[in-house]
Amino acid sequence: MIITKSTGLQEPFNKGKLKQSLMRSGANSEQADEVVSEVMEMLVEGMSTRKIYKTAFRLLRNVSRPMAARYKLKHAIMELGPSGFPFEQFVAELLKHKGYKTQVGVIVKGHCVNHEVDVIAEKDKHHFMIECKFHNRQGYSSDVKIPLYIQSRFLDVETSWKQLDGHAEKFHQGWVVTNTRFSEDAAQYGRCMNMNLVGWDYPKNNGLKDWIDGSGLHPVTCLTTLTQKEKQQLLDRKIVLCKTMHHNHTVLQSIGIGSPRLEKVMDECSALCETFSNHQKTK
Repeated sequence: MIITKSTGLQEPFNKGKLKQSLMRSGANSEQADEVVSEVMEMLVEGMSTRKIYKTAFRLLRNVSRPMAARYKLKHAIMELGPSGFPFEQFVAELLKHKGYKTQVGVIVKGHCVNHEVDVIAEKDKHHFMIECKFHNRQGYSSDVKIPLYIQSRFLDVETSWKQLDGHAEKFHQGWVVTNTRFSEDAAQYGRCMNMNLVGWDYPKNNGLKDWIDGSGLHPVTCLTTLTQKEKQQLLDRKIVLCKTMHHNHTVLQSIGIGSPRLEKVMDECSALCETFSNHQKTK
C-alpha cells in the first residue's frame, strides 16, 4: 500500500516503523500490534501520513493517555507557537538539563552591530550562540541560507566575545536548532564551518528528539487532557514543561481548571514524568 508523506513524496506503508514508534511511546508489543492491525484495516491507496498518525494517536489514547502524549511529541513541538518564543524556552530547558547556564532572548553587542540572540548557553570553557528555527508544519526544511546567515552573525558576536575577560581561551560556536530538518546543503555547510546544527533527527542519535528522550522533558502541548486554549494560556505564562506542573497544581488552577479535570491532568503529568524516571532506573 502506497502512502503520501508530508513532503508530498510517496512510499510503501511500513508497519514495522509504525510499531516501533508506538513502542517508543511506551506501548508493549501486544498493544502496538493491535493498533497497527486496526490502522491497516482502514488504509487506502495514497493515504497521508498525517491521517495515519491521527488514527494511531486516537487508538493509542484509548489504551493510555500518557502513551498517546509521548506518541504525539513531534506534533506537540509544532504546537509551541504561534510565535517561536516557547520553542526557544523549551530548547533552553533542554540545555539546562545538560548542565548549561542559559539565557533566552538576549541583545548581544557584536563587533559591528548589536544582535538579538535566541539562546546563549555556557558551560565550562564553552560558549554558544544559538538561533532557534521553529516551524508549525511538517515537511519544511531549513535551507543553506539559514546557517549562512547565522554564521555571519556569530562571527560578529564572537569577535566581541573574545575581548571579554576570560573568553580568549574559550571555545565559541554558532548553533542552529530546528524542530524540522535541514537540507543537505545546509548540513554540509554546517559541517564545513564547524557549526552545530540540530534538527528533529539530525545529527543521528543526537537530534532534538534524542535530547527530549534523554531528558524526559515533555512540553505541555503533549498533554491530551488539556484543550488547545488551555495549552496556549500556559505558554502565554511562559510555562512550557509538564515537569513544571508535576507537583504544582496551582498553575492549572490559575487558568481555571478545577476538579475533577484537575486530577486527570495532574495524573497525566505525573505519568509522563514517572515513565521517564522508571525508564532511567532500568537502564
